[in-house]
Amino acid sequence: MHLDKQPDSKASAKATIPLPLAQPPAAKALDSSATNPYEAAREALLRDGYVILPASLFPSIDLPALRTAATRLTHKARTGEWPYIRTLPKQFPPWPQDPADGIWGVQHLLHPSNPDASTFAKSYFDAELVRCVSTLVGCAEDELCMELYNMLVRPDRDFSLRWHRDDVPATATPDEEIARLAKPGRHAQWNLALADDESLVLVPGSHKRARTATERDADPYQEHLPGQITVKLQAGEVAFYDNNILHRGVYSCERERMTLHGSMGTGGQRARNVLQHGVGEWVGGCDFTALEEGCQGRAEGMRDRLVVLGSGSGDVGFFAEGE
Repeated sequence: MHLDKQPDSKASAKATIPLPLAQPPAAKALDSSATNPYEAAREALLRDGYVILPASLFPSIDLPALRTAATRLTHKARTGEWPYIRTLPKQFPPWPQDPADGIWGVQHLLHPSNPDASTFAKSYFDAELVRCVSTLVGCAEDELCMELYNMLVRPDRDFSLRWHRDDVPATATPDEEIARLAKPGRHAQWNLALADDESLVLVPGSHKRARTATERDADPYQEHLPGQITVKLQAGEVAFYDNNILHRGVYSCERERMTLHGSMGTGGQRARNVLQHGVGEWVGGCDFTALEEGCQGRAEGMRDRLVVLGSGSGDVGFFAEGE
């Protein structure tokens, strides 16, 4: 679902949403004249499992500054100066810290050793973004916990992820899938594109049901599943999606990619998803004093809640260590 924020005008009451041939009938035009566009986004996310929000909803996010910081950190990652990377061809953590075989992601944008951490923090703790997340999650802003902020980049060779759900193993039975999908997610996950991006492929509505027989029997890297769509983002757009929607990534080494991949949540059930990335090892050292007062307060509160989450969770292990 693509939500367009319309200018203040009585002449335009609805957003026009292009419907790709592969998109199911459930993806309808969304009325953007609602008082709170984030409530409309929540409805779309619950129904379809994803929603695209325009850059105009996040006017304080500084794309040029983020592109500069992203370019600098990606260069360090490719040359071995930044050890927190997603290396080819491994899909899930833990990843080797040697970029010799190429990378497809850069981890820990908010790490205190990153000279550009404050630039990324301004976007992660942005007032409108946090307001949006709290609406999507259904909690107060001061309940949100800092989670992950990483970056997905152009791979050094063509690379794709298998079809998966982030927190439901492929070995789950239909009954196990339904039981897990019925639990409230208590988090929001998003992609903020700093350059045009069309790498995320998903099956709308699959976050609410078990896999079909066709999906279950398909090759994990099968190029097409019935009803799949490609989420096409223009620079500045933000795609929120349910992390348990059936999805994969398809990445071209010939197309620049610079997409910030973040999550926020609330509740102890998020411990493994978050802490398996190693964020608990350094979050206590984050210094947000360079942020403006309101942003600093949000950042420090969310950081402190992550510290508490990490201190009480013990060894959480990995979701899919061998893959």
